[in-house]
Amino acid sequence: MTPPSTAAPCPHEDPGLQPERTALAWGRTLMTLCTAAALYLRWLPTHGTFVLTLFAVALCVAAGIYGTQRRRYRRAATGIAGEWLTPDAVAVGLTAGACLVLGVLGLVTILVF
Repeated sequence: MTPPSTAAPCPHEDPGLQPERTALAWGRTLMTLCTAAALYLRWLPTHGTFVLTLFAVALCVAAGIYGTQRRRYRRAATGIAGEWLTPDAVAVGLTAGACLVLGVLGLVTILVF
């Protein structure tokens, strides 16, 4: 006799595909931003307290990704089940914009401070 499953049923008939891959990709983005934030702290002795701005921006973007991860997964899974899935252009655009801001702030830190 097998023990009863405690996992929630999958809302789509294609487990292991698109929603899971997307969730893993956002998780890697989250880890990359946390790693970058930690690396920015290494600049603190050389470039001063302005580096804390980069640190804060990277952690805020990572927290935003973490906070919306469950909603994003649920939306993708129900979109597959209902066959109406659309890309989340806003999340991608905001993340790209935040990375652009981090790049510009990094250049300002290196060239000015």
